[in-house]
Amino acid sequence: MKYLLSPLILLVTLVAVVPAQAELPFTVTEVAKFDEPWSVAVMPDGRLLVTEVKGTLFIVNEDGSQSRRVGGMPDVRYGGQGGMGDVVLHPDFEDNHIVYLSYAEAGVGGTQGAVVARAMLDESGRRPSLSDVEVIWRQYPKLVGYGHYGHRMLFDDEGYLWITSSDRQKFTTSQDMQSNAGKLIRLHDDGSIPEDNPFVDYYAQNPLVDDEGVYPQIWSLGHRNVLGLAIDLNDRLWGVEMGPAGGDELNLIKRGANYGYPVVSNGDHYDGREMPDHDTRPEFNAPALWWTPVISPGDMLVYRGKAFADWRGNALIAGLSSRAIVRVELNEDGSATEVERYDMGARIRSVEEAADGSIWVLEENGTSPGRLLHLTPKP
Repeated sequence: MKYLLSPLILLVTLVAVVPAQAELPFTVTEVAKFDEPWSVAVMPDGRLLVTEVKGTLFIVNEDGSQSRRVGGMPDVRYGGQGGMGDVVLHPDFEDNHIVYLSYAEAGVGGTQGAVVARAMLDESGRRPSLSDVEVIWRQYPKLVGYGHYGHRMLFDDEGYLWITSSDRQKFTTSQDMQSNAGKLIRLHDDGSIPEDNPFVDYYAQNPLVDDEGVYPQIWSLGHRNVLGLAIDLNDRLWGVEMGPAGGDELNLIKRGANYGYPVVSNGDHYDGREMPDHDTRPEFNAPALWWTPVISPGDMLVYRGKAFADWRGNALIAGLSSRAIVRVELNEDGSATEVERYDMGARIRSVEEAADGSIWVLEENGTSPGRLLHLTPKP
């Protein structure tokens, strides 16, 4: 097994000092309810796409009225943390109607892994449906277990598709260059590999496996369970990930960087065994901000609107165990500071900004229906 350690600049590590709970500066309106919702995407006309973990997709109007279930959906492996995941729009969606879906796919012998498929969303019939469904990326290899798929997606302004591929709770996958799990992936919109990805030449010099798709996909490694991606106002990419027992991380993502998991973490193993902290291994990139107790991040955005003027340029992180939206200032020097925490009273799975600067939020509420909420400024 091949491991890669990159000599990288160590970022200043800051632990989050939790501010006092802030009074909610917004009005919360319940718009709709769903069964295990996971992701929300805003369409150009203001309507929403909402995924449910069991494998369903809906088109939702701003007033909460919904389409019938979208037809033509792929089969998903539902169980544990697995099932339908993210939905994002192609940058040219208004012209090509292409959407991207991530989900868990069954393999042989009880294995599974995340995949990303793209398809055309057709609304011409009585029921919206997907056509020309094509898988463009798979986690490699498929593994036994039902945890840590990751599979958040993001398109950047240059049209590159970013995919979070989490460690599948196997620890060593994050450093194993024969696996694309525990990594951040960068692709073209059709799944092909950009020639300037950091490990394209590395693979040519180290042909360790037959599947040439593994190495050139990778942008960074040493990740555990990345569930949020966002680009800030300075075109920097940030990722937020769950630590083990403690040590949730917000990372400024660098080309070819190694973030150290499971060699280092500011958390420990769930069985109580200690893990070396980031400051013991300066060859790994340290988080810009970390949390103990954890916030259990589920998603993030960088706010760009005007409705909440004081938030512009800040990250909004969906908190699961923290049952909150966590607002973080992203500093010019690559550090980050938590500035406010908004108690939402429920596990928050997804956050998305609307064209008018309001915020769409998905709750994840266990066996109860998860609500779609609309956050708007108080009058």
